[in-house]
Amino acid sequence: MLFRFSLYGFLKNQRYYENFLYLAFLDKGLSYFAIDILIGFREVCTNLFEIPSGAVADLYGRRRAMIFSFFAYIASFVIFAVSESLFPLFAAMFFYGLGDAFRSGTHKAMIFDWLRLQGRSDEKTKIYGFTRSWSQMGSAVSVLIAGGLVFYSGNFVDIFWFSIIPYAMNIVNFFGYPARLDGDRQSEFSLKAVARMLGSALKQSVQFPPLRRLVFEGMGFEGMYKASKDYLQPILKQTVIALPLLLALDESKRTALLVAGVYFVLYFLSSFASRNSHQVSNWRGSDEGAARFMWWIDLAFFALLIPVFWFNWYLAIIVLFVGLAILQNFWRPGLISRFNAQSTPEMSATILSIEAQSKSLATIILAPLLGLLVDTVGNFSPVGIVGTCIAVAILVAYRGELEARPISVSA
Repeated sequence: MLFRFSLYGFLKNQRYYENFLYLAFLDKGLSYFAIDILIGFREVCTNLFEIPSGAVADLYGRRRAMIFSFFAYIASFVIFAVSESLFPLFAAMFFYGLGDAFRSGTHKAMIFDWLRLQGRSDEKTKIYGFTRSWSQMGSAVSVLIAGGLVFYSGNFVDIFWFSIIPYAMNIVNFFGYPARLDGDRQSEFSLKAVARMLGSALKQSVQFPPLRRLVFEGMGFEGMYKASKDYLQPILKQTVIALPLLLALDESKRTALLVAGVYFVLYFLSSFASRNSHQVSNWRGSDEGAARFMWWIDLAFFALLIPVFWFNWYLAIIVLFVGLAILQNFWRPGLISRFNAQSTPEMSATILSIEAQSKSLATIILAPLLGLLVDTVGNFSPVGIVGTCIAVAILVAYRGELEARPISVSA
């Protein structure tokens, strides 16, 4: 099953459009604010379906939820490819958000269920980090393929069409998952059962302090990273314009080469970070100690971004963005392990969907805010300022260790 879990991550990250998405939207004449409104809309759609999707998956079959998710992704790719204006892109973002909602917490719950059935629950951070490292290797391969497609075609349309192929392959992969990973699902659909599961999970997240703290930590770290990470794309395009390299090629081909090269390094190092995230926890004594240490690194990176953005030190900006990506991949497995440790097996997908939903909520707020500030100020320094403020707020608010989850938490 580790092979299938890893194959899922590798194929899932064959998102040939991802590292060119901002550039594709800018090519359609959209402003940063309009682009971030689209991203915010996608997160709204994810938010609307995130927690119910986790409850549906826990009750009626996680494999079915995953297959539905990937069909929704494929629908979004088709619309992205054929759209020429802003408004059809909202439909693409709707299907993309729907796919994210039914996928996000569901597959993690299947991995943790398999570990529990194998008697290896103490390896959560290590195994999730291993499978996530294959996701990052998939991203590294993906950006090379995408760079080649953009280099030879000179447009951003083909990357959406080609993304359909690996997603169809992943649907086939899901049919090889054992039925026992579906969880203790019910045979008939019941809105009442979904509402009961959802209500219990939400009550735990609000009333149980450790879960509530993890929700806010996830919103701050993951939400800010997700809202800001794609600003690397226009930075790379500006770097191409500023540096007199490969002038025999036109701007789009030079941009494709730089994007492919930088993101390949980023994903390769991110894969290493995911695979070794458990080592940080071992070094700091626990997932909690590792998390606090990484918050300080996060603060340093965003604080450094303020002056380098202001003075347009492009190479330093690129290095810091790559550093943030590596840090996020050290952080993510530990966060998921911390969430899983504070939830019960029967509602793990629901709890993890709450984690993903809270991250989406943060992105809904932060993405349009960053886009508006960047358009207003005329440079990207607001990214550093907002990230710094969030890191300081979390470090001040949460200074102690998480308490252990009780053996049972009343619903």
